[in-house]
Amino acid sequence: MEPTILIVEDDRQFAYLLREDLQDRGFQVLLADDGVDGVHLVERHDPDLVVLDVMMPRMNGWEACRRIRKVSAVPIIILTARRDDLDRIRGLELGADDYVVKPCSAAELAARIQAVLRRCRGTIFPDQIVQIDDRLTVDWTRHQVLIDGQPVDLSLIEYRLLTCLLKKPGQIWTPQSLLTEVWGWEYADETGYLKVYIHRLREKIEPDPHHPRYILSERGRGYWFQVPS
Repeated sequence: MEPTILIVEDDRQFAYLLREDLQDRGFQVLLADDGVDGVHLVERHDPDLVVLDVMMPRMNGWEACRRIRKVSAVPIIILTARRDDLDRIRGLELGADDYVVKPCSAAELAARIQAVLRRCRGTIFPDQIVQIDDRLTVDWTRHQVLIDGQPVDLSLIEYRLLTCLLKKPGQIWTPQSLLTEVWGWEYADETGYLKVYIHRLREKIEPDPHHPRYILSERGRGYWFQVPS
């Protein structure tokens, strides 16, 4: 079946243009004028991906993203008019998977949508359980990470990043190689993404995120996973 894309955008002319382009590319498209309707449509229709504008009436994109993340792990692409890092980092911290700066072409947004969908569908996990130490366990059979036996709530990207580092413990991954492996080659220069997700992952699995035990880094080289002795 064709993937369903929900576009939450109050600029109707732009939304209609995006819908027409995406339908021509084989997608099914739902439209919402604001964040309130967008959250309702996520709950009702369970789309494959959400394109979410930031500046909207009734409920802005930030609040809509926060509420969507409470009920769904659907991939979210944030649309923002700001070109600095503030909106990008804020969106990623709220659980968005990508961002696109407006104004943008329908073709550019379609390429981002296809990249995010490809990344989410292309996840392959080993078939085993790994006991890292007496505290941390990775259950690849259930796609779970456990701390002291309790599941940790990781996003798909956070889980992919962790499993990528675990493929070769002790090996240094450059930022570009991690970005390519986890996000795709289109994201090889998006080092800001990686910093945000490394920080989030450390916050969730490290005993002391400011003095990490598992995910280590070296300035100018990259990141690696250290298995405690």
